[in-house]
Amino acid sequence: MNGKIVIRHAVLQDLEMISELENACFPESEAASEKDLYHRIQVFPENFWIVELGGRIISMINGMVTDIQNLTDEMYENADMHNKNGAWQMLFSVVTHPDFQKNGYAELLMNRVIHDSVKANRKGIVLTCKKKLIGFYKKFGFVNEGISDSVHGNTIWYQMRKTF
Repeated sequence: MNGKIVIRHAVLQDLEMISELENACFPESEAASEKDLYHRIQVFPENFWIVELGGRIISMINGMVTDIQNLTDEMYENADMHNKNGAWQMLFSVVTHPDFQKNGYAELLMNRVIHDSVKANRKGIVLTCKKKLIGFYKKFGFVNEGISDSVHGNTIWYQMRKTF
């Protein structure tokens, strides 16, 4: 796909493309519902980083900010737990459409999220991932804290933390 790469924050008009991307990258049991994505965009659009290529959203990272140190399943469903002045940036989705993976888009966004989190004086970033992705996050300085308490999507998740 030809076109200009744009990195920006989400707006409500992006909901359909964001929902399609989420569903292309996660099994149904793990993907956020369109309703949850809508609420997240309303509550914390500044914590929705997207890569747009030729008018299409191809990669996205989103998550809330909180003073709670560990990512909990409740956070996925309750955007109102967001505290814009919180200490920890939680990440829910780090995704790139399958047609565009292995081209550096997720890395580009992760570097932006790290930069923005440092600039916002966060203590760090917390996310959960599947075992096969631990190495990807280690490249950015995340430390594997072991199996998470999360049972989201009936999957085994590993909690990763990058402390500033």
